[in-house]
Amino acid sequence: VHAVQCAIELQAGMAAANSDQPEERLIVLRIGVNLGDVIVEGSDLYGDGVNIAARLESIAEPGSILVSGTAHDHIRNKVQVDFDDLGTQTLKNIAEPVRIYRVAGTPAVAVVTPRVTAEKPAIAVLPFVNMSSDPEQEYFADGMTEDIITELSRFKSLLVIARNSSFYYKGRSPRIQDVGRELGVRWIVEGSVRKAGNWVRITAQLIDAATGAHVWAERYDRTLDAIFEVQDEVVQAIVGTIPGQLGRIAVEHARRRLPANLTAFDHLLRGRWALFHSTDGLQSALVHLEKAIEADPNYAAAHAQIATAFAYGIYALGLEPKIAMERACHHAARAVALDGGDTEVNAAAASAYITSGMHELADLHSARATASNPNDALALFSRGFVLAHLGRPSEAIEIFSQMQRIDPLAPDDARSEVLCDCHFMLGEYETVIGILRHRHDVPAYMRLIEAAAYAQLGRIEESKAAVAAFHRSPGPKPNPKTMIASQMRMIAHQEDRERWLEGYRKAGLPV
Repeated sequence: VHAVQCAIELQAGMAAANSDQPEERLIVLRIGVNLGDVIVEGSDLYGDGVNIAARLESIAEPGSILVSGTAHDHIRNKVQVDFDDLGTQTLKNIAEPVRIYRVAGTPAVAVVTPRVTAEKPAIAVLPFVNMSSDPEQEYFADGMTEDIITELSRFKSLLVIARNSSFYYKGRSPRIQDVGRELGVRWIVEGSVRKAGNWVRITAQLIDAATGAHVWAERYDRTLDAIFEVQDEVVQAIVGTIPGQLGRIAVEHARRRLPANLTAFDHLLRGRWALFHSTDGLQSALVHLEKAIEADPNYAAAHAQIATAFAYGIYALGLEPKIAMERACHHAARAVALDGGDTEVNAAAASAYITSGMHELADLHSARATASNPNDALALFSRGFVLAHLGRPSEAIEIFSQMQRIDPLAPDDARSEVLCDCHFMLGEYETVIGILRHRHDVPAYMRLIEAAAYAQLGRIEESKAAVAAFHRSPGPKPNPKTMIASQMRMIAHQEDRERWLEGYRKAGLPV
């Protein structure tokens, strides 16, 4: 009880101290409170009791007080404050999920004007407006909003304003620019729900709070035969699209920034973009990613992206396999050690391990990635990529269909390449050729897969033409024998390997 009272008084005192200070001199605290055993050794404190409090502090919004369920059970009705139930959450390096409560009214008690201190995009979801004549539908609109906030919060690449602050604007019509300034966010999601008979129309918009401009908007018309399934489906569609939109905008901003002003985060974004879009992709990507790690050696996302870069380079760009596999696995292991619960880290580790032929580890980490965030397109791609090579191509195709549904605006280059692998292993060679025919920029190494597909159909002249196109392709490309060997390493089952090798032999390629 005394600890929570002290925390409230401390935050209130900090608010008073901040009231007449310029923004650059504000001091904002985050406080976590837990009740548990503590091990004392000299001046050091250990144990889960301390660790949970530390984790609560690390995830608290600036100015807020988070309380564990254990502490809450002992203090409720004993302190004159209300609590917001934030649900059960998994905390880093804590074995069991923890129920979390926030002292109501924070962070407003300690922050005069909320500010965004993180580099990642900050976003608020305003309460969806019930446009129906039936006030009973208010619960549906509020449920949509709450679910979108919850699911967006799974993305560590975003800073999502909590429900309590967002719902302050319920029933009001504020200027978007004012909301952005008051909540300290650049991006706003707003929407509406209109029910008529057995139909519901849900609209959602992503708005730049700095300018008021609409960045993305979508409308969803659904029947209400299963209302909660409709809610889940639309939430998934909205949540799957927004992070991708913000990620692409962030990359463009980073690319335009002057080199002297680049941060570790900027270098990460530039490295990601360069890997798949610049003419000297891998080398340019590694330059930026190494600079990101130089700026922050414990930057798990940068280590993860380097692992991805080397994994991609082994297969698609013809890197020397032994060295590249060592580098990929080294950075994957480092990323996992730094942040083993992160979706992106597990997705990258899966890519590194599958290209190194470590099938069980690849399966483990790709499953962890999708479990931690089933709405993350990168996690879904990683899972599909791994399943395709574990002899489960039909499951992989379904994963890629789900990926397309939740982020339909994302470039489908990488997805279409792995889909070719899936359909080849299913013996659907015409489908492989059809996918490549609709690509306007087929990567060099995919020409070899095209050649194998034509060869399996007995269309040898077209197979030869595909091999010739491979040799004419500009830019870096793998040695065919090295690429095929790398591909065989990724494939878990001998019968799948034999299908590929048969196609390559018929195409006249060295195996």
